[in-house]
Amino acid sequence: MATSLNRVLLMGNLTRDVELRAVGGSGQQVANVGLALNRSFTTASGEKRDEVTFVDCEAWGKTAEVMQKYLGKGRQVCIEGRLKLDTWDDKTTGKKQSKLKVVIESFYFADSKGGGSPGGGGGGGGSSYNDEDSQPQVNTRPANRAAPSAAPMGDDDIPF
Repeated sequence: MATSLNRVLLMGNLTRDVELRAVGGSGQQVANVGLALNRSFTTASGEKRDEVTFVDCEAWGKTAEVMQKYLGKGRQVCIEGRLKLDTWDDKTTGKKQSKLKVVIESFYFADSKGGGSPGGGGGGGGSSYNDEDSQPQVNTRPANRAAPSAAPMGDDDIPF
């Protein structure tokens, strides 16, 4: 049996504020997110062009709640997840419809804005969140600086 891989890694800007809603009787949270991916390229004739791809994404549970709390329209974010195909029957025409979207499993703040409020403020480097985290982890080390060198570890210093 052949195995398959369904992983997506995208970085772009949110096209709208994160829309959070409860679904089902359990009150599970789902967030709908629009992501714009920009690509600049030069044609064979030397003309510079820009291309934008819009991707619909969804996040569930704690990931959805944290995204709604910390992200807003225009914010640059890197998402990691998987592709999912939704299918349904159109109510007016009765025809089968489908849409490919990304289910977000973790995300990373890709711009220099710290957390706090959607689209806003505070200092710090990048941050990330996934379902195992209880809150975003902030990396305060500037991205362009190397990590300080650590002292060599002996066998007694290894944590496992």
